[in-house]
Amino acid sequence: MIKKIILYILVLTAIPVSGQSNFSRGEDLLMQNKPSEAVTFLENAITDDGANVKTWLYLGIVYEQLNRLDEAVAAYRRALPQAGSLSANVANNLGNVYFKRGDMQLAEQFYTQAIGFDSVYSRAYLGRANTLIKAGNLRNAILDYEQYLMLEPRSPQRQFIEQLMSLIREEFAAEERRRLLAEEEERRIAEEMRIAEERRIAEEIRLAEERRVAEEQRLAEERRLAEERQRLLDAVSASLQAAAEYSQSISSGAEGVEGYHGEFELD
Repeated sequence: MIKKIILYILVLTAIPVSGQSNFSRGEDLLMQNKPSEAVTFLENAITDDGANVKTWLYLGIVYEQLNRLDEAVAAYRRALPQAGSLSANVANNLGNVYFKRGDMQLAEQFYTQAIGFDSVYSRAYLGRANTLIKAGNLRNAILDYEQYLMLEPRSPQRQFIEQLMSLIREEFAAEERRRLLAEEEERRIAEEMRIAEERRIAEEIRLAEERRVAEEQRLAEERRLAEERQRLLDAVSASLQAAAEYSQSISSGAEGVEGYHGEFELD
C-alpha cells in the first residue's frame, strides 16, 4: 500500500499543475530556484517536444545547478546548433560549465563563440576575463573586464572588478620596473664584459709586443755574438797568417836536412 502511495505521489509530481505543460511547470520551478523539482518536468518536456531549444537550455541550467556537469554539457551542446537568438546564451553557459570543470581552454573557446554570436553579450566578456585570469593572460583579461564594465556600468561587481584591475595594473608596473632593472643589469654586465675583453685583448697585444721585442733583442744579440766570433776568427786567422809570413822572411833557405858523408873521429 505504501509503495502505491509513493508511486501515486511521484506520478502527481510529473503531472502539470493547473493545466500547465511540463515545460511551463519546469520553467516556473527554475525561476523559483528549485532545480531539483524542475528537472523532472523539463526532462518530461524534452519527451513532449525535443525540438524546443528553450527546454534544452533550461534543462542544461538545471543540470548545472545540480552539479550534473556532464549532463549540462550534453544539453547545451544539443541546443547550440539550433539555438538561433539564444546562441550567445547557450555558448556562454557552455563556457561556464567548462570553467567549473577547470577546462580553461574550452571555456575560453565558448565564451569567445558567445561574443561572436552577440558582440554586446556582457556575461561572455566577464566569463572570458575570469578564464584569462586563470590562464595567466592578464593583459587580455583587463581588456575583457573593461568591455564588460562598459556594457554593464551599474554592475554590482564593478568595485571588485576595478580593484582587481588596479592590482593587475600594479603588477604590470612592477613587472615593467623589474624588466627595466633586468635590462639595465644586462647592459651593465655586457659593458663589464666588453671592458674586460678589451683589457684582455690589450694585454695579449702588450704581451705579444713584449715577446716580439724580446725576440728581436735575442736575434740581435745572436747576430752581435756571431759577428764578434767572426771578428775574433778573422783576427786569429790574420794573426796566424802574419806569423807564417814572418817566419818565411827570416828563413836561411835551407829547408831540407843534408846527409853527412864523412867519418866521425873520437878523441
